[in-house]
Amino acid sequence: MPTESDWKSTYDTDGFVVIRQFLPPDELATLQRELQRYIDQVVPTVANGDAFYEDRTRPETLKQLTRIEQDAFFADYLQHPRWVSMAVELLGEPAEATGAEWFNKPPGTRHVTPPHQDNYYFCLRPAQVLTMWLALDEIDDENGCLRYVRGSHALGIRPHQRTSTLGFSQGIGDFGPADLQDEVAIHAQPGDVLIHHGDTIHRAEANTSNIRHRRSFALVFRGASAQRDDRAFERYQSSARQQHQELGLAK
Repeated sequence: MPTESDWKSTYDTDGFVVIRQFLPPDELATLQRELQRYIDQVVPTVANGDAFYEDRTRPETLKQLTRIEQDAFFADYLQHPRWVSMAVELLGEPAEATGAEWFNKPPGTRHVTPPHQDNYYFCLRPAQVLTMWLALDEIDDENGCLRYVRGSHALGIRPHQRTSTLGFSQGIGDFGPADLQDEVAIHAQPGDVLIHHGDTIHRAEANTSNIRHRRSFALVFRGASAQRDDRAFERYQSSARQQHQELGLAK
């Protein structure tokens, strides 16, 4: 059975690691229940910029939730020892969760996630930041599994440009065949966690199923040594605000 040292070695080399059944069934059930409560009771009250839909007139097309740590349960969940200890092990230093998100590719919506690097959005130097992405459904090629470019974290941040994908305002502009040669598609079961470095290139195809969702829950952890580049972060924020305005989502 892989150990934490094995997971760290894989993470350091590949820029990502997959831990099967990271959450035991009882903890997964609790998280699923609280997420559904949040969707049913809280999402109708949040700002447009914190809940993204493929079509706002169809609630079943909810595709992304940000800043859900504003809710008391999820504010506490940021301190969950299982998640924190794994982040500390992989980053090799004290770390804290900076935010929680929920993602979905609803059936029949067929939107893609553009190739990107999370730290282009975070703007942290050094890039001591990782995302822990927990599968909530069975996830495979059909419904849009994550695809990582192995080793891409070692090459730094690539140029990004504006996209038309709500929730992912920037994508890598020169992504191409050389990247695809090193790409790995990750299939997952509910409770599996995919953990990737902030500079690791990843993307996802559309959900081509007409009946299956592709839901996930993610926590972002920042190492103690990481400092934000405020100028770069403001440029990203400005671009995201402009996209929201163009799509009629400005607060």
